[in-house]
Amino acid sequence: MTDFYGRCADILKRKKLWLLDMDGTIYNENEIFDGTLDFLQQIKDHGGRYIFITNNSSKSVNDYVEKVTRMGIQAGFEDFYTSSQATAMYIRENYPGQTVYCMGTRSLVTELRESGLTVVTEPDENASIVLIGFDTENTSEKIRNTCIMLGRDVVYLATNPDLVCPVSFGFIPDCGSMSIMLKNATGKEPFFIGKPEPIMVDCVLKNTGCLPEDAVIVGDRLYTDIATGKNAVVDAVCVLSGEATLSDIEEGDIKPDFLFRDVKEIWEKLR
Repeated sequence: MTDFYGRCADILKRKKLWLLDMDGTIYNENEIFDGTLDFLQQIKDHGGRYIFITNNSSKSVNDYVEKVTRMGIQAGFEDFYTSSQATAMYIRENYPGQTVYCMGTRSLVTELRESGLTVVTEPDENASIVLIGFDTENTSEKIRNTCIMLGRDVVYLATNPDLVCPVSFGFIPDCGSMSIMLKNATGKEPFFIGKPEPIMVDCVLKNTGCLPEDAVIVGDRLYTDIATGKNAVVDAVCVLSGEATLSDIEEGDIKPDFLFRDVKEIWEKLR
């Protein structure tokens, strides 16, 4: 088995845990990529397991379960780990009992509250943490309120650093771009929780009892997915079905361990 560059990739046949990005990797917005279902079934048929790890905080895990089920993917709540979940855990462990002001979707706010956090969506003097996510429901009023909160002495966090999110016609600004907009207005930058920080992968490995050498991460972004693999010491596979281009890989500093055109090619090579 060889990858795009002809490198031996037989080690992938022995992987037990596949950590899969979603947007740009297994689907584009609402269109599942050709070969995804075959690829996922192949993992299961060989005794492996797949878990979707996504930086996209605009949807809750329940939203994702419903979405992939409509696409024909077999997955439950336990098959996902999102930047929203990682953020909730990070806040609970590092800032217990503190109030969070959140600029995010209703799904994100609900999920944070259900995790036990106290979350507000209007300027509040009791809020000591400002959190921004990939807000697909953003308004000028929400941006204004966030700038008000960032004018105070607060902890500033963001769910993920992704600059863009792939959609049917190209890309739209993601949380990383929203943080740049807010920096231009306030001069402040957040600490990002999601990929490329190893937090999400470390949590999944701990929860599953899987060793790093038995896992592999598959994604379409060099600065999040592939960098996470490096930071978590897990083999990283890049696919060219999303954001990263061949020139990005050849000219950039972040190099995947293996490169394939898409998950369909991985499935074909694994066969």
